[in-house]
Amino acid sequence: MFDFRKLRIWQESFALTLTVYQLTRNFPKEELFGLTSQMRRSAASVPHNIAEGCGRQSAPDLLRFLTIAMGSASELASQLLLAQGLDYLSTEAANSILPDVERLRRMLTAYYQKVKANLPDKHNPATTP
Repeated sequence: MFDFRKLRIWQESFALTLTVYQLTRNFPKEELFGLTSQMRRSAASVPHNIAEGCGRQSAPDLLRFLTIAMGSASELASQLLLAQGLDYLSTEAANSILPDVERLRRMLTAYYQKVKANLPDKHNPATTP
């Protein structure tokens, strides 16, 4: 559909992914295939799903991938809280990134609603192209 790199939501989710990779570098080695990997995959899933949705040929496909991205952002928030609870992540570090995740979730919701609002209404012939 269009170049995902121009979307602020993609740019911010990509930056958040880089931050998560930095934060998880010092997690215990026994978590490399556990929480470290899960957090990195959840974080990376957000910009990747935005990009994939933008590469599709329909708004309904974009909406589906935005929904997946929203789920991944929620999963990341939960994983950050777990990392904090396990003392892998300081309270200061968690408090610095959790608001960014929440803002990203709100941005995803707003973008989803914007795309959905621009879909033709199947029940109203006046809005069908």
